[in-house]
Amino acid sequence: METPGSQDLAKIAGSFVEARARGASLPDFPGSIPADLVTAYQVQDLAIALWPDRVVGWKVGFIAAERRDSSGDDRLLGPIFSAGLLDATGGNVGFPVFAGGFAAVEAEYVLRLQADAPGDKTDWTPAEAAALPATLHIGVEIASSPLATINILGPRVVVSDFGNNNGLILGREIPGWLAIPEAELTCHTFIEERLVGSGGATTLPGGLRAAYAFALSRSAKRGRPLKAGDLIATGNATGIHDIAVGQSARISFAGFGDIACRAHAAGPADANETRGRQA
Repeated sequence: METPGSQDLAKIAGSFVEARARGASLPDFPGSIPADLVTAYQVQDLAIALWPDRVVGWKVGFIAAERRDSSGDDRLLGPIFSAGLLDATGGNVGFPVFAGGFAAVEAEYVLRLQADAPGDKTDWTPAEAAALPATLHIGVEIASSPLATINILGPRVVVSDFGNNNGLILGREIPGWLAIPEAELTCHTFIEERLVGSGGATTLPGGLRAAYAFALSRSAKRGRPLKAGDLIATGNATGIHDIAVGQSARISFAGFGDIACRAHAAGPADANETRGRQA
């Protein structure tokens, strides 16, 4: 496979950013797919620099064993931007997805850091991560990309386009989460009130702490150590569930309430304005 040069990486980043800003879809990956995750993160960093918003958190996605590369990473990261952070309180939350692209919802357990991670620590164990103060919340990842085949093409493509993320719906806190057995954190996802997935914190390989440790480690290795207030969406707890424009989803977190939301088509306004509209 040909390795993209710096101009090619910038073109890939620019193409995804332009499509997202217009609310448009892309027929194909815009260039040569990066040869490895390190190169894909270079594309992501270029795109973050182009996007007119600040990063407030990161989504974590799992990488199947057969799709991993020499980095050894079993997960990947994608940025969550300020304008894409939606409040789950107050009714049915409208959220944008790319018509003609990829669109799905994912039940998430979301960590919010309460302290800065040490800037010089690049390797974290799950136990070390659990010792770094954070609150836990229910949430929904808006998994959407201008490229319909993003997940089929694999992790290097997912990383190249913001981790296939288009926002996060943040719900209520789960108090005292470290004392709750993860087997008791369960949830169910409904599309148009049809059950499409069930699971919980134990669905995530290694559980919440392993996802937390990965986010801390990979962020530090990228020169982006996590800070107090940063969010981590730890991974899909019931699966990845396709959703179409106009459809509604409801994610029920046992003992901690529901999040109801409805998909609408992303447009130019969604790139620059707060996107929390009531459906």
